[in-house]
Amino acid sequence: MDNMAMKTLADKIDGYKEEAVRLQTEMCKRPALGPENGGDGEVEKATFLKSYLSEIGFTDIRQYDAPDDRVASGHRPNLVALLPGKLKSPRVWIMTHMDVVPPGDLVNWSGDPWTVRVDGDRVIGRGTEDNQQGMVSSLLAARAFHDAGVTTNLSYGVILCADEETGNEMGVRYLLDKHRELFSKNDLIIIPDAGDSKGTMIEVAEKSIVWLRFHTKGKQTHGSTPEKGVNAHRAASYLTTRLDTLYSRFRKKDALFDPPISTFEPTRREANVPNINTIPGDDTFYLDCRILPHYKVTDVLKYIRGLIKETEKRFKVRITMDSPQTEKAAPPTPANAPVAKAITRAVKSLRKRTPKTMGIGGGTVGKFFRDAGFYCAIWATQDEVAHTADEYCRISAMLADAKVFAHIALQDGDS
Repeated sequence: MDNMAMKTLADKIDGYKEEAVRLQTEMCKRPALGPENGGDGEVEKATFLKSYLSEIGFTDIRQYDAPDDRVASGHRPNLVALLPGKLKSPRVWIMTHMDVVPPGDLVNWSGDPWTVRVDGDRVIGRGTEDNQQGMVSSLLAARAFHDAGVTTNLSYGVILCADEETGNEMGVRYLLDKHRELFSKNDLIIIPDAGDSKGTMIEVAEKSIVWLRFHTKGKQTHGSTPEKGVNAHRAASYLTTRLDTLYSRFRKKDALFDPPISTFEPTRREANVPNINTIPGDDTFYLDCRILPHYKVTDVLKYIRGLIKETEKRFKVRITMDSPQTEKAAPPTPANAPVAKAITRAVKSLRKRTPKTMGIGGGTVGKFFRDAGFYCAIWATQDEVAHTADEYCRISAMLADAKVFAHIALQDGDS
């Protein structure tokens, strides 16, 4: 580790405050919405970023276009750029995504979501945290290498993907399916798309995510003659309470995760009848399950089917169950994996804090790397305001994380 080079890079990055805001401004005014969200994809944003990559010294820039006839260009762009280091292996990859979510109801915003506003240390606008914060940090680290004339020990790469917000089929899943040769098993893959406000959480594991929809079919009748019908709402409500037994049936704990248990929570309920004096013959509700990797999803579903049969027999209804989304947990990244150790070394050196490896209940693109056999870590310093009105990121966090990425690229790459 070259401490003098790190100091030079840190000083450079400290001078990039205006550049960080400029980058956020340029990206926000190019809304990268997928077609599912009423947009035309990431092409305009990718064109700007591809030019910027050249400006800051990248010469090995590749564009991988996933076909998509729903957008005007006919494709969704993915950019992969690499700066060569002194060592051939391992390489550092910082992976972020270009697409964003819609702003939602504009009345909840204090200004135009697509026009950046600076309020002290905060940069406000749609996408500023998710995922432009991590992207800016990754680019500013590269800019510092270029401006300071520093050649890093490890090759330093950025991956700017499409389609993270709506499934990843045109983004990281496309790259891993069609261009897996880009990555090696010993690469340090960092995804700055989740974290905490101090940068002390390194996400190395995720729970299985299962969303379930239950449709109960009874018989509609007048509220005054319940004996002539079958109350689907009552049966569904009974099933809802019986599903609480999932907590006792699948009760293992794992301190790696917060919370350390599997969770099974009823959430959405669809409207059944519009008036009070009608007993509903149909009822639909949903269950959000976040299951520790210790359990097989199939075992959880088998137990739930038993509760359904019990409810059907008790209330003489018919209940169907399907899943709008199922993502089985990938094998976790070991807490002592080189990527986790590299982040820990950088944070301890630069901030005098010791990060903690953790698991989360949410899902990230890290799952796809882990399923493909690549260790990765999700790490960033952020306030977790993604998808909210007046979404923001902190300028200080963008610069601080850029220093961490620079530090990792200067490391020797040993385990």
